[in-house]
Amino acid sequence: MNAKQVHKFVGRYLEATECSILEKSPAHYTVKLSPQADRELTNRPYYWSFVDRVGAEPETMSFLFVTDKDKYEASLQAKTAMEEKIEPQQQDSQAAAADAALARSFGFINGSINAPRIPREELYFGSRKLEQLFEAAKSNGSFVYLFQEPDKRGASPFQSTAYTAWLGVNMKVEFACDRKREEIHSFGVSLATGHCIDGFHERLLKAKLTPRLPANVHVTKNGISFGKAQTIVEQQLERKLKTYDYTWATEAAKRLEEELERIQTYYEPLIGHALDENKPAIQEQYEQRKAEIRWQYEPRVTASAINCGIFHMEGIE
Repeated sequence: MNAKQVHKFVGRYLEATECSILEKSPAHYTVKLSPQADRELTNRPYYWSFVDRVGAEPETMSFLFVTDKDKYEASLQAKTAMEEKIEPQQQDSQAAAADAALARSFGFINGSINAPRIPREELYFGSRKLEQLFEAAKSNGSFVYLFQEPDKRGASPFQSTAYTAWLGVNMKVEFACDRKREEIHSFGVSLATGHCIDGFHERLLKAKLTPRLPANVHVTKNGISFGKAQTIVEQQLERKLKTYDYTWATEAAKRLEEELERIQTYYEPLIGHALDENKPAIQEQYEQRKAEIRWQYEPRVTASAINCGIFHMEGIE
């Protein structure tokens, strides 16, 4: 995930949580968090429990989110150099040094050293704060309820368009042994007919979606239940996985047997020659080591739902 993708994701999160963006550039956002974002990102449970208990007006935190450090530092230096050319230096050397030191720790704010400071967070793939954003987005976006926006060209205001409800599910499949590989599969099931589509996410990308029911639209009655649609998704995924090549699992099972034989040749003589009072501890260590090796080498395939939603799409399928 590069800096441009991080910047786009952060912007979408701030917009979705209704944060106040005070300043932004292609390399940073200066924001005042909304109550929702503050709860998710600042780790202040005691403060928010107090606000909820007494009904006080919350005071949310402000942050400087830097999504491209090199670009942001370069623009900051250029801005500082330009300001120095326009007006003379107003701070003495000691105050300037203190201001620079505080800026490196808490973020840059124009003005004196007595001005309020905004904490600075550098967001890059793997950073703690970006992981918090990912978790917040995942928990808030685990389920959606959306409608396709109809094509208004040539549409009659007296004609109602039929919409079908689809259950869309994104599944993560993990192939694991001493190596690991992951795949994402997107399925859509028509709740009217039970028809299942593989690659449903690509279909959604081509449509404009809205959380509000559009005008001149009626939703057809569901023909199957959510439980039945879930079963159809599971069966479709199972059929797809059965067509895969599982040579990797056979090879992993061989490596597992080799590792178990290796520790067996080490521990069995050790247990046989150990004192009686030491044998239980060595046996326990042997069993623990076998469990660790099985966890590392044993081939397994696991599937889990990442997120899902109900999507009302034009037409009946």
